[in-house]
Amino acid sequence: MTQGHKLLVLVDGSSFLYRAYHALPPLRNSKGEPTGAIYGVANMLRKLLNTYDTPYFAVVFDAPGKTFREAWYAAYKAQRPPMPEELAAQLKPLQELIEALGIPQIVHEGVEADDVIATLASQAKALGFRVVVATSDKDLAQLVDDRLILDDTLSGTRLDVQGVQEKFGVPPAKIVDFLALVGDPTDNIPGVSGVGPKTAAKWLNQYGSLDGILAHANEIKGKVGESLRAHLDRLALARQLATVRSDLALAIPLAELKRRPPDYARLTELLRRFEFTSWLRRLDLPTLNASPNSGYRTVLTQADLDVWLAVLRQAPLIALDTETTDLNYLDARLVGVSFAVEPGEAVYVPVGHDYLGAPPQLDLHGLLEKLRPLLSSADIPKLGQNLKYDLHVLANHGIELKGVAHDTMLQSYVLNSTATRHDLASLALTYLGVRITRYEEVAGKGAKQIPFSKVDLEQAMRYAAEDADVALRLHQVLWPKLEAEPKLKRVYEEIEMPLVPVLVRMERHGVQVDCAELAKLSAELEQRCAAIEAQAHRIAGEAFNLASPSQVQKILFDKLKLPVLKKTPKGQPSTSEEVLQQLAQDYELPRLLLEHRALSKLKSTYADRLPQQIHPRTGRVHTSYHQAVTATGRLSSSDPNLQNIPVRSEEGRRIRRAFVAPPGFRLVAADYSQIELRIMAHLSGDANLTRAFAAGADVHRATAAEIFGVAPEQVTPQQRRAAKMINFGLIYGMSAFGLAKQLGVGREEAQAYIERYFERYPKVREYMEAIKRSAYALGYVETLFGRRLYLPELKSQNPKLQSQAERTAINAPMQGSAADIIKRAMIAVDEWILNSGSEVKMIMQVHDELVFEVAEEGLDQAVLQIRTHMEGAANLSVPLVVEIGVGANWDEAH
Repeated sequence: MTQGHKLLVLVDGSSFLYRAYHALPPLRNSKGEPTGAIYGVANMLRKLLNTYDTPYFAVVFDAPGKTFREAWYAAYKAQRPPMPEELAAQLKPLQELIEALGIPQIVHEGVEADDVIATLASQAKALGFRVVVATSDKDLAQLVDDRLILDDTLSGTRLDVQGVQEKFGVPPAKIVDFLALVGDPTDNIPGVSGVGPKTAAKWLNQYGSLDGILAHANEIKGKVGESLRAHLDRLALARQLATVRSDLALAIPLAELKRRPPDYARLTELLRRFEFTSWLRRLDLPTLNASPNSGYRTVLTQADLDVWLAVLRQAPLIALDTETTDLNYLDARLVGVSFAVEPGEAVYVPVGHDYLGAPPQLDLHGLLEKLRPLLSSADIPKLGQNLKYDLHVLANHGIELKGVAHDTMLQSYVLNSTATRHDLASLALTYLGVRITRYEEVAGKGAKQIPFSKVDLEQAMRYAAEDADVALRLHQVLWPKLEAEPKLKRVYEEIEMPLVPVLVRMERHGVQVDCAELAKLSAELEQRCAAIEAQAHRIAGEAFNLASPSQVQKILFDKLKLPVLKKTPKGQPSTSEEVLQQLAQDYELPRLLLEHRALSKLKSTYADRLPQQIHPRTGRVHTSYHQAVTATGRLSSSDPNLQNIPVRSEEGRRIRRAFVAPPGFRLVAADYSQIELRIMAHLSGDANLTRAFAAGADVHRATAAEIFGVAPEQVTPQQRRAAKMINFGLIYGMSAFGLAKQLGVGREEAQAYIERYFERYPKVREYMEAIKRSAYALGYVETLFGRRLYLPELKSQNPKLQSQAERTAINAPMQGSAADIIKRAMIAVDEWILNSGSEVKMIMQVHDELVFEVAEEGLDQAVLQIRTHMEGAANLSVPLVVEIGVGANWDEAH
């Protein structure tokens, strides 16, 4: 950290802007506005502000239009293309951000930023200042002296006098002559053809200066000497163009180069607009509880609790949050609970802080009995952030939380699934512009982290009360946004919120697994991995670690000389799965490596891990379902991740075989048949596709018959396989190249298949083109039920990103609609289960499938009801079909 008020930092804003634009990926916010260059410059400025502790700090930009150098030389910078449109769009927003940061900006008409910087630096040094010029422009090396250094923030290098000498081979005083000799293609400054940096430095060190070189021009031999003599007439102009002027008549007092306090309101508004959540988090933002007169309180007495209970009973909406002993929802016990009913006012009721010297707190059992009528009342609305966890915690204490009205995590997710992460801290930054206290700030992190029960009560109160307060504040921002979008409001109220208690019931019940079956599978997988390892060693001619990317890289590319298809960011040959899959088409060892990776992952993730995940109290495995993770609305799961169990492989089936029904029960697996294709038929209205589904035909066989021009009964297995690839491939945007690769045919043949497909299903193509046009016009696509997926990459200048966004635009309405349908089915089936009193438990949701644990006695009725409710979850122009299997284990039922 460089300190002192006698230091001036001058930032070459134009240099930074171009550098960031070319160095960083083409980022966009959810509205499609380009933000990559803004993000890059903002980060560089942040780094400079952290490095140099001085109030004197200014950013200088080039002014638009011509400068005095064009008057000297008409071709100066004439070859430069205009600023790219995507970069130009970021200049004004960047300058607004710099203004909000309180940093002075200078744009001087008719003068380049370099000359402004040189002049300001000269004036500052005359007043006794030291100067740092932040730039990546080599021209400014001529300014370096014992009171001025250059800081190239992006590369992390600083140049003082010695640094310039080491980098260019000449001292700063000779940089202008150096630039005149080598020229500058960027600025179109003519140099001497054939003279590079080494030659220029050598001549300047030998002859002292450009004038000295000119005086001895006839002595320099060879082609380079001839070139020098041929270009003598241009060197004076080149030197004039390369010289940065430090004598401009700038009426800018040093006081105007002093930073002002940031405009936090404007700053947070801009950072929310750009969606720079992580950058916002690093800023010294205001906190909600920074005021000494904070409205947060700790409730330690029965009298205080009674006062607050009266307030809560009358509140139109209660924000609540629990503090616990454990992140695992089944093991978590209450340490305290917080409530908020008005922004800025919240209470924390501790019950379990047990550190030495902790004050007396309310009895847990007594508190719960006091809270039970309130929490169990469906007539008193509650809100929170990720309330599913709080529902679990209270259920652990025998309380069913009712009246769950709002969840800010789900409000944010439904409004825009990709605009930000949906945790409380990210939402507070994005929508409130404040930094909230993080758990690690009160409890520590890593090995030094303490349980929340050991956290000092004053700190715990501020942390816990803030969580409830922030949730309430977020609701007041997010709910009006949802109310303004009736379709999104319906998704939130009719799908996401009703699903929360359904997921709680599924998670709490869990699923039984067969440890003996898993142990047997683990041993078999270990043997198979050992056999593959031995075979791989034989092919390689030596032993190596199949799980080590560096060792695999050496064997494949250094020893066996396999073609390098892709490199890592560090320039090493890649051994990614994608690369190995391509190599596996022609080479045996990559195929073995892929097989070893897959089997090792199954062994470690499922065969070995599942028995460890059995909860000691329930004897079952309890996954966690996540509503606010995927962009399209699909659920994801973790610990264990049920979505990643392979469907088609024998090993995947063996893992499913270990998910079993207890005695007297059976597992029922209900799977939507080809749901995304059916949604495509509905959305496109294609007559042929609709007819095939309406007739209950094998749609892949029907498609094959259409494409190959044969009767359905004459379709060969190979033709059906090709049709299936096309049916599913096209809704995921597969190209002819991708299809050719999948089918093992030529690209032209694959293209012919696709063309014949669209000839037979013309409305499918029309739909795809229409949805792309709509996505470009609106910036998003919608599911059948109104869920949105924003696609900012459609406006990207990067063709790869734009093509990916177009494919997503085609697929997301189908994938998202399928997600909505299965969620609606879960809500409907759960309601039937609760109302019927049947011995049925919904225990898993995986892709388009629901799995139930059903008592054998009511099996037939349960299957009928499950089918009825699932097939009735949406009204499509083609039938929704559910395939149901029953068995003693998941594989048998699948």
